[in-house]
Amino acid sequence: MKNLVLEAGKKVWFITGSSRGFGRVWTEAALERGDYVVATARKLESIASLNDLYGDKVLTLTLDVTKQDQVQEAVQKAYKHFGRFDVILNNAGYSLVATIEEANIEELRALYETNVWGSVSVIKAVLPILRSQGFGHILGTSSGLGHLAYPVIGYYCSSKWAFEAIYESLSKEITQFGLKVTIIEPGAYATEFGSPESIKFSNSLEVYAELKHLFVGGLKEMKQGNPTATPNAIFTVVDSETPPLRLFLGRYNLPEVKETYTKRMQEWEDWKTIAEAAQE
Repeated sequence: MKNLVLEAGKKVWFITGSSRGFGRVWTEAALERGDYVVATARKLESIASLNDLYGDKVLTLTLDVTKQDQVQEAVQKAYKHFGRFDVILNNAGYSLVATIEEANIEELRALYETNVWGSVSVIKAVLPILRSQGFGHILGTSSGLGHLAYPVIGYYCSSKWAFEAIYESLSKEITQFGLKVTIIEPGAYATEFGSPESIKFSNSLEVYAELKHLFVGGLKEMKQGNPTATPNAIFTVVDSETPPLRLFLGRYNLPEVKETYTKRMQEWEDWKTIAEAAQE
């Protein structure tokens, strides 16, 4: 219903992966503050309760981001219903636990279909609308692992590196249209990210058993943040006239990334003479 009268000063959100984790937390938080939300998930029943709780403030839609026809249909339905978009939040994604040798190509294709191409499909579907509006803010849920890589989840990390590059390039391409881009980079949080819906495992090779045991043990010892503490940070970003391109969530990403980049810079400096000689 494009004739739906929206309350002044309230934003219209389009959120993927609204059924659990950050997606659910941010969907409910946006609705609680009085905004309007298009909540999407692969299984409509997983978000159906939002209709009873929030009425006309929410539109729930089935959306598997790996299906481009569904993406186009959901975006058009949402736009017809609310008449505009203020915030596009690409949140759908999952992790793959596998060493580089273990994962097969089909598993990698599936990972990228959701984590990278799914997000791109949403961006491509909404951009004509946002350009015609002359406003809009595209957010994407990446990770602190968009800047470094751990063993055993290297392919997941690689999907976030690709995600980061795409969004950074996008930000430079669409600023001319009055559009904004922000990459959200959470650290470790106590979400459902370890659930069967959010994490997949490749067949294991015995030679990596000890490495994987140590890695999983280390993950269990990591301090995890409370996801319900994050909405105010997201709201501050979307309400800002000059939002950042990147925003860490949590206390531990910045120190780890600083350490990683310090080592990288030192290694580049150490090999500077060899590198420059290659210019001749």
